Amino acid sequence: MTNDIDRTERPVATNNTVNRFFGGSPLAVIARLFLVSILVGVILHALGLNPFDIFYSLERLLLSIWHMGFDAFNWLWRYFLLGAVIVIPIWLLMRLVNAPRGK
Repeated sequence: MTNDIDRTERPVATNNTVNRFFGGSPLAVIARLFLVSILVGVILHALGLNPFDIFYSLERLLLSIWHMGFDAFNWLWRYFLLGAVIVIPIWLLMRLVNAPRGK
Protein backbone atom coordinates (compact mmCIF):
# COMPACT_ATOMS: atom_id res chain seq x y z
CA MET A 1 0.00 0.00 0.00
CA THR A 2 2.94 2.37 0.55
CA ASN A 3 3.89 1.81 -3.09
CA ASP A 4 0.51 3.22 -4.16
CA ILE A 5 1.18 6.38 -2.15
CA ASP A 6 4.63 6.78 -3.72
CA ARG A 7 3.18 6.44 -7.22
CA THR A 8 0.54 9.11 -6.63
CA GLU A 9 3.03 11.63 -5.23
CA ARG A 10 5.35 11.66 -8.24
CA PRO A 11 2.80 12.80 -10.85
CA VAL A 12 1.62 15.56 -8.51
CA ALA A 13 5.17 16.91 -8.18
CA THR A 14 5.60 16.75 -11.97
CA ASN A 15 2.24 18.44 -12.49
CA ASN A 16 3.21 21.22 -10.06
CA THR A 17 6.46 21.76 -11.95
CA VAL A 18 4.64 21.97 -15.29
CA ASN A 19 2.01 24.32 -13.86
CA ARG A 20 4.70 26.51 -12.32
CA PHE A 21 6.60 26.63 -15.62
CA PHE A 22 3.50 27.57 -17.63
CA GLY A 23 2.05 29.81 -14.93
CA GLY A 24 -1.11 27.73 -14.69
CA SER A 25 -2.72 24.83 -16.43
CA PRO A 26 -0.83 24.21 -19.69
CA LEU A 27 -4.04 23.89 -21.70
CA ALA A 28 -5.42 27.15 -20.29
CA VAL A 29 -2.13 28.97 -20.94
CA ILE A 30 -1.99 27.69 -24.52
CA ALA A 31 -5.60 28.80 -25.06
CA ARG A 32 -4.85 32.29 -23.69
CA LEU A 33 -1.70 32.56 -25.82
CA PHE A 34 -3.74 31.52 -28.86
CA LEU A 35 -6.39 34.17 -28.21
CA VAL A 36 -3.86 36.92 -27.47
CA SER A 37 -1.94 36.00 -30.63
CA ILE A 38 -5.12 36.37 -32.67
CA LEU A 39 -5.83 39.75 -31.05
CA VAL A 40 -2.29 41.02 -31.71
CA GLY A 41 -2.52 39.63 -35.26
CA VAL A 42 -5.73 41.60 -35.87
CA ILE A 43 -4.10 44.78 -34.54
CA LEU A 44 -0.97 44.28 -36.66
CA HIS A 45 -3.10 43.56 -39.72
CA ALA A 46 -5.08 46.76 -39.09
CA LEU A 47 -1.74 48.59 -39.07
CA GLY A 48 -0.93 47.04 -42.44
CA LEU A 49 1.75 44.61 -41.26
CA ASN A 50 2.20 40.95 -42.04
CA PRO A 51 4.79 38.41 -40.88
CA PHE A 52 6.93 38.94 -43.97
CA ASP A 53 7.11 42.69 -43.23
CA ILE A 54 8.42 41.88 -39.76
CA PHE A 55 11.10 39.55 -41.16
CA TYR A 56 12.01 42.13 -43.80
CA SER A 57 12.28 44.81 -41.11
CA LEU A 58 14.59 42.59 -39.04
CA GLU A 59 16.71 41.92 -42.11
CA ARG A 60 16.90 45.66 -42.82
CA LEU A 61 17.85 46.29 -39.18
CA LEU A 62 20.72 43.80 -39.32
CA LEU A 63 21.95 45.15 -42.64
CA SER A 64 21.76 48.72 -41.34
CA ILE A 65 23.79 47.76 -38.29
CA TRP A 66 26.35 46.08 -40.51
CA HIS A 67 26.62 49.04 -42.90
CA MET A 68 26.52 51.84 -40.34
CA GLY A 69 29.04 50.35 -37.97
CA PHE A 70 29.26 51.97 -34.56
CA ASP A 71 26.82 54.73 -35.47
CA ALA A 72 24.18 52.00 -35.31
CA PHE A 73 24.64 51.77 -31.55
CA ASN A 74 23.44 55.36 -31.23
CA TRP A 75 20.47 54.53 -33.46
CA LEU A 76 19.66 51.38 -31.46
CA TRP A 77 20.01 53.26 -28.17
CA ARG A 78 17.40 55.83 -29.27
CA TYR A 79 14.96 53.09 -30.24
CA PHE A 80 15.68 51.25 -27.01
CA LEU A 81 14.88 54.35 -24.98
CA LEU A 82 11.73 54.99 -27.01
CA GLY A 83 10.48 51.45 -26.38
CA ALA A 84 11.63 51.37 -22.76
CA VAL A 85 9.46 54.39 -21.96
CA ILE A 86 6.46 52.14 -22.62
CA VAL A 87 7.74 48.65 -21.77
CA ILE A 88 9.45 49.28 -18.41
CA PRO A 89 6.50 51.04 -16.70
CA ILE A 90 4.09 48.35 -17.94
CA TRP A 91 6.44 45.62 -16.70
CA LEU A 92 6.85 47.34 -13.34
CA LEU A 93 3.10 47.79 -12.99
CA MET A 94 2.51 44.11 -13.81
CA ARG A 95 5.13 43.04 -11.26
CA LEU A 96 3.54 45.24 -8.57
CA VAL A 97 0.03 44.03 -9.32
CA ASN A 98 1.10 40.38 -9.34
CA ALA A 99 3.42 40.68 -6.32
CA PRO A 100 2.79 38.16 -3.54
CA ARG A 101 0.97 39.66 -0.61
CA GLY A 102 2.80 39.55 2.75
CA LYS A 103 1.04 38.64 5.99
